Amino acid sequence: MENLKEAYRQNRLILFIGSGVSANIGLPPWDRLIEEIALQLDYDPDVLDTYGNFLALAEYYRIRKGSLGALRSWMDREWHKNIEIRDSEIHRLIVHGRFPAIYTTNYDRWLENAHDAYQVDYVKIANASDLAKAREGVRQIVKFHGDFDDDASLVLDETSYYERLQFETPLDIKLRADTLSKAVLFIGYSLSDTNIRLLFYKLSKIWRRHESLGVRPISYVFTHKPNPVQEEILSQWGIRMLSSEVDDPGQALENFLRELVEG
Repeated sequence: MENLKEAYRQNRLILFIGSGVSANIGLPPWDRLIEEIALQLDYDPDVLDTYGNFLALAEYYRIRKGSLGALRSWMDREWHKNIEIRDSEIHRLIVHGRFPAIYTTNYDRWLENAHDAYQVDYVKIANASDLAKAREGVRQIVKFHGDFDDDASLVLDETSYYERLQFETPLDIKLRADTLSKAVLFIGYSLSDTNIRLLFYKLSKIWRRHESLGVRPISYVFTHKPNPVQEEILSQWGIRMLSSEVDDPGQALENFLRELVEG
């Protein structure tokens, strides 16, 4: 934890935010999204759920409907309803933290809305053209899986996800550069999520190639419960697992961020 705090104090810590952060403000879980896909395709949700994971079902939806437009519009409406973002202590701590860049795989705008609410300046980067907007000393919010304001940027179905994992887009190049010079703290991710584990593995390969130059930083993932098996596996990839003894995931994350940002 002390190495993490030192990277934080030196403005050398990047935050990488997953869906668990959005879940803490009441956004619908992924199974609600699968229910909506089933509804729009006239399927029984319980039956459709047995036919594949979300990425495969979204791919099927795109093939059947011709586009993801209607699903994307539903997500935008459903995920931006009647939330007072100032009530989220986790978002307050994130906004006021000393993070030069925040990457997120979330599509929603609540991270940006929180910065607006607290009047903290930022630049949103969701595609290659946005990279030109970056300004020295201004936090970057990198929408790694796209943004509702740019449908073409969304990584929502299986095809777009596999293309993202080629690590060849301008955002991928930026991530590689950032993670070679700064530590990364992952929050809001489930360690059982194959998608994030593949991202960990890809990053570890990048770091390993540059180890001889002495530039490989230690990165971290926070989880609310200890897991010695995952801790050992992540360690070989250069990722240190930090955990809590608090049962409630939201409270555990809030406590952790408060210690980091205000401790």
